[in-house]
Amino acid sequence: MKTVEEFLLFLESKGFSFGEDVIGFIYFGKAYTNATDELVITAIECTLKIQKKFDGSFFVSLLEMFNDNELKTKKEVIGFIKRNHLFPL
Repeated sequence: MKTVEEFLLFLESKGFSFGEDVIGFIYFGKAYTNATDELVITAIECTLKIQKKFDGSFFVSLLEMFNDNELKTKKEVIGFIKRNHLFPL
């Protein structure tokens, strides 16, 4: 499993550039929701796929939804999103 830091470096290598404010917000969301790196990475991926850019409030709402529904892995998250037709992935 990648860490959030490794994932952000990977995204940067692919052309996604995040400012210090966004990176700080990602770590704030991680701490605020006590999310694992896997769930934070999944929330970043979903945010970018759906919003086409990083949206901090959307990102945190995803992390809160993962917690509220006791989702622990990316596989569980994707299954939950598809079962509930929340948004296309």
